[in-house]
Amino acid sequence: MSSRLSHLPSVNQVLLELGDSLSIHERYLKRIINKHIDYYRRKIKSEKFDLNREQLLERIVTRVSLEASPSLVNIINGTGIVLHTGFGRAPFEGKRLRSLARRLDGYVNLEFNLPDGKRGDRQDHIDQHMAAICGSESSMIVNNNAAAVLLSLNTLAAGGDVICSRGQMVEIGGTFRIPDIIDKSNAVLKEVGTTNRTHIPDYKKAITKKTKLLLWVHTSNYVIRGFTKDVSLDELVSLGRAKRIPVMVDLGSGALLSLSEHGLPEELQVRNIVEQGADITTFSGDKLLGGPQSGIIVGSKNFTDKMKQNTLYRTMRCDKITIGLMDEILWTYSETGFSKMNLALNMLTTSRKILKKRANKVISALAKSKIKKLGISVVDSAVEAGSGSLPVKSIASAALKFKPSSVKVSDLSAAFRNGALPVVGYTYKNTFYIDLKAVLPHQIDRLTKAITQV
Repeated sequence: MSSRLSHLPSVNQVLLELGDSLSIHERYLKRIINKHIDYYRRKIKSEKFDLNREQLLERIVTRVSLEASPSLVNIINGTGIVLHTGFGRAPFEGKRLRSLARRLDGYVNLEFNLPDGKRGDRQDHIDQHMAAICGSESSMIVNNNAAAVLLSLNTLAAGGDVICSRGQMVEIGGTFRIPDIIDKSNAVLKEVGTTNRTHIPDYKKAITKKTKLLLWVHTSNYVIRGFTKDVSLDELVSLGRAKRIPVMVDLGSGALLSLSEHGLPEELQVRNIVEQGADITTFSGDKLLGGPQSGIIVGSKNFTDKMKQNTLYRTMRCDKITIGLMDEILWTYSETGFSKMNLALNMLTTSRKILKKRANKVISALAKSKIKKLGISVVDSAVEAGSGSLPVKSIASAALKFKPSSVKVSDLSAAFRNGALPVVGYTYKNTFYIDLKAVLPHQIDRLTKAITQV
């Protein structure tokens, strides 16, 4: 064993072999090198290992080179889930990113008012644009919807009671739960009703001098059916006005237009919620809206101004890149719909017919031997939007189906993930699929190349 251990190269030997090929901090590079030397040291100690000194050095250099490259890379999303949390949710159109890069080159007027030369407010860059689309008096953007909910609750209800129906005690991915975030906001949750039935008298009985907020949560990621009863937002707003208690709505996904008019399952529109009289409404900016990771707060200017004065706001405010990206996305909307630059909505609304044409284009460009070897065919599929959006009804799509004859499905999946351009699909009943719903149009040729090389 000692002789085999002596074959391990030193850190300096690996550095000499790498030369100037990697632009990375020396301390980090040495940490990566030591990690892989330790890996092979353990491997030599635990099993028979016949690599000589040159082979070991070559393998370590290869592994170090891979790990020392940027880990955040472009991929082909073959899962069919357009708003995939693991892939950054809403995708961006390259032209929009290039447009933003030009605007953000060097310094920007993030918090500077050019007309009068005084300090400005970063929220001004999207405040009235978002507010006009949503029909509200004011708007603001923070890091994500969890931040939007927490900031709103803490500003409006800290030290007091928040009344919410038990049927709206939602949990989303990452164990985000409404009861927990109310607790963190320094407010006290007062649950009313039952899981399946809540009535307006339940709210009335729960109101006391300590009540500071009525909370209405849209159950955007699940549905309760059967013997049910819930309190409409109209009813809750009327009660709030009668008792002079503000009403807040956590909308979740946040659609800015009628999705059913574009062939998708309908979702509550932000503007409709605002028109019903909610004082504050929060929703995600990176789901059905199609923007960057962010949380949007719309409603009363009096309340949003108070939120800007809250100490928590500074920990949640967005940087120039997020604000710039949201500004770009807002320009994709019009009274009648959205432009092609809103990539998320365009992909969600692409028809199965078009997707099958793209799938057949891939098939037609492959060698017959490759099609036979991997057992490739085009099939109809059904997908979800992702990130808890539109959870009830599936969306029509098309996929490439793989039934390989000479390789395990798990190995095929791994080969796609670890290719020059990673392709992530899914496996179902020992069959591998690459769904076309979330494959960008300009990635079709790259997908064809990836299949050829696998």
